[in-house]
Amino acid sequence: MMRHCVVIGNPIAHSKSPIIHHEFARQLGLDVCYARQFCPNDVESFKAVVDAFFHGGGVGANVTLPFKETAFELCQSTGELSDFARTAGAVNTLAIKDGKLYGDNTDGRGLVADLLTKGVSLNGKNIAILGAGGATRGAILPLLQAGVNSIAIFNRTLAKAQNLVDIFTPFTTNQHVFAESLTAQELTGYFDVIINATSAGTTGQTVGFDNADITTDVAYDMMYGKQTEFLSHFSHFATTHDGMGMLIHQALLSFELWHGADISRVDLALVKNALLAN
Repeated sequence: MMRHCVVIGNPIAHSKSPIIHHEFARQLGLDVCYARQFCPNDVESFKAVVDAFFHGGGVGANVTLPFKETAFELCQSTGELSDFARTAGAVNTLAIKDGKLYGDNTDGRGLVADLLTKGVSLNGKNIAILGAGGATRGAILPLLQAGVNSIAIFNRTLAKAQNLVDIFTPFTTNQHVFAESLTAQELTGYFDVIINATSAGTTGQTVGFDNADITTDVAYDMMYGKQTEFLSHFSHFATTHDGMGMLIHQALLSFELWHGADISRVDLALVKNALLAN
């Protein structure tokens, strides 16, 4: 029996999610139809699309820009939220659970899973994250659960970064989350892992790391598909990774939630090859 899934967004034609999910299904022998669903950018349209999809027998929906916060509010008011979605303030995965709309956020766990798959140790490590937006907010709880020692949030607006510290400090156990108001040029110190969660790689902004006195063993950019300024700077003295693996791992967690599949059987290299071929 065909299982129908969608990804809802605006714009949506660029989404790689159908390629990823169809490759998961192919490897695991499941009949899955995963489609892109355009939605007008307003709350009522989003609610109507979600309602029609699940009432029509849909199994699961991914949510991308600009609807992650809208999906969060919908689940908060009419359904249920996972701890990851609640702390992230955003939902990227929708399902029906016990007859109710259920919202999850797999982005941060996708990041952690990709780092661990790549052999990057997180337990007891000191992490720096650049930016204090939604991507950072979604990553903090999974990083804390992975056993990191500390998370430094670097953001030009201190209040925005400090707000994340206030949200996540209750989730720490002998761990330290702190905020710094610094431009890229002012970054200093050593961190085991540095993560770029800013949108500079997609907006074409120049961040300006050239004069920064910050070093690391591993530099990870959540963006994927091109050599960003961030990756270029750290490639001279650190191992660097883009966010393609994060994209695959967050999708894999959605797939597991919807289909109850044994995701340990998925060959991630084949999924990456399928992405690169399209």
